[in-house]
Amino acid sequence: MTIAGTPGGPESPLLEDTVDGYTDHKGRPARRSTSGGWRSAYFIIGVEVAERFAYYGIQANLINYLTGRLGQSIASAAENVNTWTGTGSLLPLVGAFVADSYLGRYRTIIIASLLYILGLGLLTLSAVLPSPSPSNCQESNQITSCSPPQLQIILFFFSLYLVAAGQGGHKPCTQAFGADQFDGRNPEECKAKSSFFNWWYFGLCFGTVITYSVLSYIQENLNWGLGFGIPCVVMIAALLLFLLGTRTYRYSVKKDEKSPFVRIGEVFIAAAKNWRTMPSLVATEELAREAPHHQVSQQFKCLNKALLAPDGSKGNGRQCTIDDVEEAKAVLRLFPIWATCLVYAITFAQSSTFFTKQGITMDRSIGWGIDIPASSLQAFISLSIVLIVPIYDRILVPIARTLTRKPSGITMLQRIGTGMFLSAISMVVAALVEMKRLKTAQEHGLVDMPNVTLPMSVWWLLPQYILFGVSDVFTMVGLQEFFYDQVPIELRSVGIALYLSIFGVGSFLSSSLISAIEKATGGDGQHSWFNDNLNRAHLDYYYWFLAGLSVVGLSLYLYFAKSYIYNRGSTL
Repeated sequence: MTIAGTPGGPESPLLEDTVDGYTDHKGRPARRSTSGGWRSAYFIIGVEVAERFAYYGIQANLINYLTGRLGQSIASAAENVNTWTGTGSLLPLVGAFVADSYLGRYRTIIIASLLYILGLGLLTLSAVLPSPSPSNCQESNQITSCSPPQLQIILFFFSLYLVAAGQGGHKPCTQAFGADQFDGRNPEECKAKSSFFNWWYFGLCFGTVITYSVLSYIQENLNWGLGFGIPCVVMIAALLLFLLGTRTYRYSVKKDEKSPFVRIGEVFIAAAKNWRTMPSLVATEELAREAPHHQVSQQFKCLNKALLAPDGSKGNGRQCTIDDVEEAKAVLRLFPIWATCLVYAITFAQSSTFFTKQGITMDRSIGWGIDIPASSLQAFISLSIVLIVPIYDRILVPIARTLTRKPSGITMLQRIGTGMFLSAISMVVAALVEMKRLKTAQEHGLVDMPNVTLPMSVWWLLPQYILFGVSDVFTMVGLQEFFYDQVPIELRSVGIALYLSIFGVGSFLSSSLISAIEKATGGDGQHSWFNDNLNRAHLDYYYWFLAGLSVVGLSLYLYFAKSYIYNRGSTL
């Protein structure tokens, strides 16, 4: 017997039902028997696997390209990586706005894919242009530095941010479009939608495992141009795959009414204008009579003043409806959760920067004269996710479902909090391992020999990578589902963009932290925490600091999560 809600499971017992609010590719009402469900989700998950392969093909080894080919310091390179990833995670807010207000998700994905391909093509060109060879670089304090022509650097960063712009339109729309293929009002498809977010992240991480394992080796040992060119070809294949599924998709119907952005904006403006206005007795009685027909939340009562005319009555001067106010409250209710997850995003940024630079100093040999690229260790984050997601989805969720009677087993906020706790543990482990690495350098007299490999296996870093992966299964997937589920239906792309913006702002905060700590600890001839010679740096102090910050962030998160009220259309 096939289990409903899993890949290959039945779409719905009512196969001939049309799906309200959706059309097929010809504009006709969408039918469950011929559109949506897993038949469409497979195409979209495949597209995401390819897109993540392309993105992480650039991001995974970017810090090594910046410190190697472009000759930047470790601190500057880490700041540039964080700034780029931060920009790439904030631009989805723009892409989601364009999709939800004007173009729709399908068209936005196609246009974003073309931008993505153009950026990757130019990035490949910048990598194959002639640049100084290592033999022409200058040696300074045993740290090799060389810099290519300025025009090549400009082309590289222009291409890099063009890729970020492409991701800004692609990332929020693809995931929201995939979730749209399941009708949350249908019991069977509702279960499938919750499962979709798990398998979505499974597919995403499967693509990144290949990236970290294959592309990192090609970039470091063969050719950077080939290492950047392969993601470009893969992205072209992703666009073709997406177009291939056109006939199977469900397309949400755009209603002939005000944009949700306009409606929500009008609520805040009207409430601000009426902040001194006291409701009249007549208005209070009318709103009380109207309330039974609408489910009015008791949070953020100040926004209820948007329901009043400037004179305090509920007359012709009233601009907003109760539904408008409830939409605005739903968005505002997300902010404390969004803000308290920023610390998680700061710790998340470390795996592609300092973790990688630590690995370069350690013994990376695996026999037969082969050294694995330090950046390839990031594959263990994705590999642990690939292993844990099926266990979580097929074993833990059904068990939890029988205990809690909830479709997803545990609530979305419980899932997010679990991952945040594991993230804090990973920072403690990272600090302890770095202390061990520094001690090894001292014991063997290698403190002032940064280019000499330490007699300490790179596999010491494995536990912190695995903990990162397990925490992602809980927090990352939980955040995706939470921000998709808790925003108004018309703002689903924006919901995904809000989730991504956590990591955008987190990357910027990480960059600012690095800059501030660099200035505070590197003055008066002292060795900063992020010294280019990592044997004299103190990344362990930084990791202890992040561990403490994670505990504070988790405490605040638990406080706000405890009082959070789920939207009344939520599946939880």
